[in-house]
Amino acid sequence: MNMGPIKDLGRVFDRVADAYDAGRPCYPDETYRALGELSGVELDGALTVDVGAGTGIMTRALRARGSRVIAVDPGAEMLARLVSRSDSGPPAVAAVLADGNALPLADGVADLVTYAQSWHWLDPVASIAEARRVLRPEGAIAGCWNFNHAAQAEWLAAYEARLAEAVPAYYGPAVEQWSAPPIASAFEVIEERWIPWTRLVGIEDFLLDLRSHSYMAALPPEYADELVERQRVELRREFPEGMLPVPMRVYLAVGR
Repeated sequence: MNMGPIKDLGRVFDRVADAYDAGRPCYPDETYRALGELSGVELDGALTVDVGAGTGIMTRALRARGSRVIAVDPGAEMLARLVSRSDSGPPAVAAVLADGNALPLADGVADLVTYAQSWHWLDPVASIAEARRVLRPEGAIAGCWNFNHAAQAEWLAAYEARLAEAVPAYYGPAVEQWSAPPIASAFEVIEERWIPWTRLVGIEDFLLDLRSHSYMAALPPEYADELVERQRVELRREFPEGMLPVPMRVYLAVGR
């Protein structure tokens, strides 16, 4: 799934910052338990560099577990929402407008470098080289992604199939060659884990999540609106009460 660097990545996601902030799912608690276990890094007290932090979904969760976080993202609007959503209490969070392929940080300062839903946008060689540079000797690199587990529900498979048919740039479970990003190939010592969970979410928030994806941001606004409305009609027919039980799974890869 590595999509590689794209021009003006920050601007692409800045256009959908509100939808991203409101609609993207958090990670289940088991993600952070597994992260601590596989990395050998105690999150409480760790200095973590959250690369591609976006609006701060993982940043806030790491802070809640006692980490000091440097949040790095190329999108000014995304970082503005991260800062506005972060309280001023300890541990501190620093928001840095920067590219994950060239981190503006000193060598050997971090305990952990994380890529939450972001590494596939970066150069697979330069980004990992930068992560290694800023890590302390016993530090670790972790990438994680939340995926809809379409194989677990017919309605979700149909939803993804409609997207694949209507959106030229769609890439997801309905595409035969779709797979988890190959971040594991960048590590010499690697631990991987799949974490299943279920997201209970309202239809409108689910559709905000849809709007936050880059393939939707690339569409003409009128076409995107029509597509979202078609999905809304189908989802309301399937779930008239308005709540969706979305089967999901987190892919977590940790390199030491």
